[in-house]
Amino acid sequence: MSKQRIGFIGVGFMGHGMALNLMAKGFPLTIMGNRNRAPVEDLVGRGAKEVKSPREVAENSDILFICVTDSPTVEKIIRDPDGVKAGAHPGLIVVDCSTANPVSTEALAKELDDVGVAMADAPLGGTPAQAAVGQLSAMVGADPQVYARIEPAISAWAAKVVHLGPIGSGHKMKLLNNFLSMGYAAIYAEALALGQKVGISIETFDSVIRGSRMDCGFYQTFMGYALEGNPEAHKFTLSNAAKDLRYVDAMASAAQLANPISSAAKNLFAQAVGAGKGSHFVPTIADFVAEQNGFKRKTKG
Repeated sequence: MSKQRIGFIGVGFMGHGMALNLMAKGFPLTIMGNRNRAPVEDLVGRGAKEVKSPREVAENSDILFICVTDSPTVEKIIRDPDGVKAGAHPGLIVVDCSTANPVSTEALAKELDDVGVAMADAPLGGTPAQAAVGQLSAMVGADPQVYARIEPAISAWAAKVVHLGPIGSGHKMKLLNNFLSMGYAAIYAEALALGQKVGISIETFDSVIRGSRMDCGFYQTFMGYALEGNPEAHKFTLSNAAKDLRYVDAMASAAQLANPISSAAKNLFAQAVGAGKGSHFVPTIADFVAEQNGFKRKTKG
């Protein structure tokens, strides 16, 4: 049985590794180039086909993965005159792996259904390093028959695939997941700043937390920068974190739920972005909290 043709838009930090794993599993791959040429040229050198527009990706695909920054970008990719809808054909499934606004996702799914195209949302859990070795997790929202078709392709790049329910379910769960992780980041940053103020070194702090019930994978990547100074320990920008927390806030508002904790985290990340640090990675929020309190954060050694 021949493999389904895969299209991929967004071969960046996460998408490049995902696309590599799809090719390694034998899926024919069509990608759309972007300004960052290095991952595109790497994939083309391995046999991927490069095209110039979302329409062309759709025309050459049975399953089309989108992995970009936010909902407005996904909407443009789908709705533009040379977008995915313009390349619609029977049997095409669009899978949005971005962290997106569920309201937008559900609206796009209706528009695509009107032209005979199915949609699923499959946002990601994990890091670029995990993407490179096919060890991401995927939170999938899709009709059962759609999920059955896309699951083999998702499993090419994800070690854990969970079907949560209908379209939009994946993005809702992903926002809850990112609320937890960015909430942890905000708490860690404040705890480290307070620790320094009261005489608890970062080494002492880590010696107590690491290996305890308060340890977790996110703590370890966060401390990869905060303790060890690795600037690429967690390659997720403050601007993306702030965007995700805005989506959490919107979801809570739509559900008429009071959300004081996620709002506080959102405001902290928004302040960091407003201070010009949006392109910095999430663990640097520890530096920002210290700076806002008038001192420079001490690192290991």
